[in-house]
Amino acid sequence: MRIAHIITRLIIGGAQENTLFNVDDQQHLFNDEVCLITGPGLGPEGSLEPKALARGLDLRVLPELRRSLNPLQDWSSLRAIRQAFAEFAPQLVHTHSSKAGILGRLAAYQLGIPAVHTIHGASFHYGQNFAAQTAYKWAEKRAARWCQHYITVCNAMTDQYVHAGIAAREKFTTIYSGMDVDHFLTPRRDPATLRKELGLSPQDIVLGKVARLFHLKGHEYLIAAAPEVVKAVPNVRFLLVGDGILKPKFQARIAALGLTKHFVFAGLVAPEAVGDYLHVMDVVVHTSVWEGLARVLPQGLLAGKPVISFAIDGAPEVCVPDETGLLVEPRNVSQLAEAMIRLAQDAALRQRLGTTGRQRFTDQFRHQNMTRKIRDVYARVLTNSGHRN
Repeated sequence: MRIAHIITRLIIGGAQENTLFNVDDQQHLFNDEVCLITGPGLGPEGSLEPKALARGLDLRVLPELRRSLNPLQDWSSLRAIRQAFAEFAPQLVHTHSSKAGILGRLAAYQLGIPAVHTIHGASFHYGQNFAAQTAYKWAEKRAARWCQHYITVCNAMTDQYVHAGIAAREKFTTIYSGMDVDHFLTPRRDPATLRKELGLSPQDIVLGKVARLFHLKGHEYLIAAAPEVVKAVPNVRFLLVGDGILKPKFQARIAALGLTKHFVFAGLVAPEAVGDYLHVMDVVVHTSVWEGLARVLPQGLLAGKPVISFAIDGAPEVCVPDETGLLVEPRNVSQLAEAMIRLAQDAALRQRLGTTGRQRFTDQFRHQNMTRKIRDVYARVLTNSGHRN
């Protein structure tokens, strides 16, 4: 197969890691001809571009492709994308993320190339203003005409797009996001040593969150719940893995609450090191208010850790109440505190939930299985479009 992938930015993030595994597997496991087109990796989140280049992937960075909405810039991006597709001449285009997803599908349509789009998270979501949400819904309905099939990272994304009238249900296939499962099953570094380096003692109960320090990731709810948790469990510590523009704001709020000694900011961590930090934690907490299916939830379970999550989007598909973790009503600080206290005080429950999660999801989230299923979608689309695969 000859496939062109396009994503808005190749920063360190779940959708980007998913896409990179997909492209890498196609080239190295299935001998496909594949290229990855992206805009510049601007921002404090870190970039996956060096990793893509180190793996020998055909990475093409378009300076015109930017994340923010700008009609003039977007028309320039469309021209650049169309030219990149024409040069590579793919049999099929696979688009990712909101901006690249819409422009990429339009460019593919204009060139007569079938397209598949992965919904890593809905482009219209909580936290957007009315104008932006309306614009994205309109754009997604238009883009559906240029798309032969959708891949969603969880069933919840299919439900949301069907409910919004974007496309019929038969046009969607759920394929869970793939990852290097073995990396999370077994840490590369000794957890006790890493704990010590982070200033954590063996007696500390570590509640960890892995996410960019950015809007919609929900750190403010974790911080708001912290005083009640610390009061009930004085030896609790909160480990925040990730970096971003909101770090000074969060540090100031934590200091104002008198809880600085209870928080550890690990900073930006390379994707291949995330598993080591998960093994340091006793509980993985995810308080994002918008996700498709946060990769850290299955990653935490693979590390044998119970998870706590707001009941949004695809979270209930892996955070199964009292089986693999605890679900909390979105943005409910009181319920969040109760869940953290419950797990912090019950080691046996933590062990049971984490073990069940590891057993249930190990095979489901292997990236090799993800890519194999995605290629099956490609084959169906190419057959239905009259192309040979």
